[in-house]
Amino acid sequence: MCSYCGCQSITVVGRFMAEHDEIINATGLMVRAAQAGDAAEVRATAEVVARLLHPHTQAEEVGLFSVMREQEEFTDHIDVLCGEHTTLDELLEVVVGGAFARAPEFELALRTHIDKEDNGLFPAAAMSLAGAEWERVDASTPPPQAPLTDGRGHLLGGGHEHPHDHPHEHDHGHSHDNGHSHEHHP
Repeated sequence: MCSYCGCQSITVVGRFMAEHDEIINATGLMVRAAQAGDAAEVRATAEVVARLLHPHTQAEEVGLFSVMREQEEFTDHIDVLCGEHTTLDELLEVVVGGAFARAPEFELALRTHIDKEDNGLFPAAAMSLAGAEWERVDASTPPPQAPLTDGRGHLLGGGHEHPHDHPHEHDHGHSHDNGHSHEHHP
């Protein structure tokens, strides 16, 4: 995450960066399930990734990207990022379809893409957009649609949902008692 320019303090950029963290965490669960050859867990965790990724990329494209695209210097870069959104969707479907060995490829593509946004586009937006443009970004960016997760890919909100259906009496790599409330506060 970018920490040098302060762009994360811009509400929409901060939101997108936080969503990036959630998507990466959920992807890690999917990759571990794929490496273990657990088809049911891959599909369940991939669903969590998709539920986080799709609304996120849509919000970026109709909000920040659409306003930045108006500046010719960013048009090509925005087109590349939008193309990567499509590629990520396609690669995620390939993994869900059984090509578990490609899960690390998805994770690398996702991390590379996020780095371009967090350390390239978002700081550029902070430097380039003026107040009226940020107002347009805010007005055109849909509110978050995906439930938040606990940072480990487990969905929160309206109860405690899990991307997998196994009891929690055994150790599956992380604790559910992490000192955080499992309630969603709007």
